[in-house]
Amino acid sequence: NMTILNKLSMRSILQRTAFSSRPKRSPQHHQLLSTSAATATNSNPDFPSYLLATPTTEITQFSSGLRVASESILGSNTATVGVWIDAGSRYETPHNNGAAHFLEHMAFKGTQRRTQYQLEIEIENMGGHLNAYTSREQTVYFAKVFEKDVPRAMDILADILLHSRCDPLAISRERDVILREMKEVNKQNEELVLDHLHGTAFQGSGLGRTILGPEANICNLTRDDLKEYIDTHYLAPSMVIAGAGAVDHGMLCELADHYFGGLKSELDEDQKKSDAVCLDKGKFVGSDVRIQFKSDNMAHMALAYEGSSWTSEYAYPLMLLQTLMGSYDRAAGKNPTSQLMYDVAANELANSISTFNTCYKDTGLFGLYAIAEREKVGDLMTCVTNNLAQLANTVTEEDVERAKIALKATMLMGLDGNTNVCEDIGRQLLTYGRRMTPAEIFMRIEELTVEDVKAAAQMVFHDKDHAMAAVGGIEGLPSYEWIRSNSY
Repeated sequence: NMTILNKLSMRSILQRTAFSSRPKRSPQHHQLLSTSAATATNSNPDFPSYLLATPTTEITQFSSGLRVASESILGSNTATVGVWIDAGSRYETPHNNGAAHFLEHMAFKGTQRRTQYQLEIEIENMGGHLNAYTSREQTVYFAKVFEKDVPRAMDILADILLHSRCDPLAISRERDVILREMKEVNKQNEELVLDHLHGTAFQGSGLGRTILGPEANICNLTRDDLKEYIDTHYLAPSMVIAGAGAVDHGMLCELADHYFGGLKSELDEDQKKSDAVCLDKGKFVGSDVRIQFKSDNMAHMALAYEGSSWTSEYAYPLMLLQTLMGSYDRAAGKNPTSQLMYDVAANELANSISTFNTCYKDTGLFGLYAIAEREKVGDLMTCVTNNLAQLANTVTEEDVERAKIALKATMLMGLDGNTNVCEDIGRQLLTYGRRMTPAEIFMRIEELTVEDVKAAAQMVFHDKDHAMAAVGGIEGLPSYEWIRSNSY
């Protein structure tokens, strides 16, 4: 089968590339490459003008491997700047699992130059917002500020990232905060189920570990463990400095060079062998985990199959398939988007059911999350397995065209605002190594055919092992073998 990328190369999608002639201020850190401009699509006159008029994303890569990317939005008075790091819970080991999330907490507890109080006052007096989050593959710190405060925001971001005090007393206090956070997360059934799903689907590999880490690690991680994590994971090639809004790319490069220019480019031999770094591949394992509560009248279930990586030829077909399958929520009324959702709604088999598609660097999870009354669990699973087994044969041209429109709308709405644009820049540079313009994304979606979607459904569902996590009133849930034998 011809891949999506091959088909795109046959269509004359012209990439206009602009080269910066700005002089290199620090040659040891500042090897300037190219900037990615809007995709020109003269061969497709049907593209709306707002797609072709999107601002340029400028990208500079330093000799250390550090990348700076920004999109200046005309008329904007505010900016979002941040640091996207290719580091998350999947790169942790059993010994330090939870370190990335622990550091996220400690970053706001004071640095060598600022106390926690001074940090809070400085951000508040700027009228800015400082935030951070940790995922399985990425750690992100970003600030939303006025245009004039971008240099101060970069100073603060570098300070909390690279010079966090990690005071032992503050670490001890923060343990209780994170343990309380863990209890709150475990009360949210969807979070609990999806953590268990990753734990069973990727058992034995980094992707199976939780973001918060086990309770024992939260209680025992030391200042040295946190410092070692920074030294082994905060490397220049793993970082992207991203900005959007009222941002000048040249100034952002100067600031990045000043504050992050001293980052090392690779680990030394001892660090590569240390128990602080995990570089294993995510290997999908067909399995399930079931936690039954006899007192619970509701069942929370996630059924997943191995999906695609960010760069797989199946990535966009699966995005379209997710949109096509859709979701159903009884509280929102009966508006099913696919035959599966129609069957669930018509027979009132679930309170809600939704499709998820999670991509990682080398694998992914594609599946369904459902909440149902305990007595309907068996009928729901029968309905789900029957529909998934037939999906590759039942997708129509009309389904695909409707899903294309919905997916395009979702993509564009996800780029509404400086923070969303900045997030998109940082994430794409870490996952793709470049920024795809909305025009290119639309072209990729438009290129998809019914056969592409059917091939993706066949690849994911037909006679394939699955992973499942279920919590609550699940005594009516069919066995793993039954679900597996009904996958074709």
